[in-house]
Amino acid sequence: MNKNSADKSTIVDIFRKLGLSPSEKQMDQFLTYYQFLTERNKVMNLTAITDYTDVVLKHFADSLSVVKVCDMNQYESVIDVGTGAGFPGLPLKIMFPHLKVVLLDSLKKRVGFLNELIPMLSLEGITAIHARAEDAAREETFREQFNLCVSRAVANLSSLSEYCLPFVKTGDMFISYKSTNIDIEIESAGRALSLLGGEIKEVRDFCLPQSDIKRSLIVIEKRKATPLKYPRKAGMPSKEPL
Repeated sequence: MNKNSADKSTIVDIFRKLGLSPSEKQMDQFLTYYQFLTERNKVMNLTAITDYTDVVLKHFADSLSVVKVCDMNQYESVIDVGTGAGFPGLPLKIMFPHLKVVLLDSLKKRVGFLNELIPMLSLEGITAIHARAEDAAREETFREQFNLCVSRAVANLSSLSEYCLPFVKTGDMFISYKSTNIDIEIESAGRALSLLGGEIKEVRDFCLPQSDIKRSLIVIEKRKATPLKYPRKAGMPSKEPL
């Protein structure tokens, strides 16, 4: 078995545990993603994870683990807030090409990386935007325009909800990717969710495929429109969580 076949076999084996069967084209896209990620990572800080199997597991499969709580074929538009090197939004676009995806990040270098990568993957219907969530969420183009908001950003759930819920249409979902031990964080986010129009629908704890690495998905339904005063001005959601 040559290296390329072995690399694809790793994708197949890990994705299968999520009930996913990537095509040859999709596997090639994930391999290109990995190669460009690790190449660019040598000159800019994109990820601390560079081993191939670890990237497939901890970035690609982790990003796609949202299939445990929702049917991605039922969604049309997705925004990934604080996307960084494209996780989870870009793996979701590769695996579910019908999605219209916006990758949002406040760091220009990361957005530059994504804008180089997207054409290499021959993807359409996906854009990378350089902006703070607090600013983008006030624009008509983005506010309450998405069926699904996802985020693996490192922030407490109260702050993250203020960043993310304004992008979601009423009746649709925001899903926060977390590690475990989140009970206190969930409890402290109750007031913020109430103010922002969200309600926790489900918390799913699981382990990443073929590992004992624990993860949680917090599924928040947008029950009513977010008041126009949210999100507050840049920096406030993190400095003073609701």
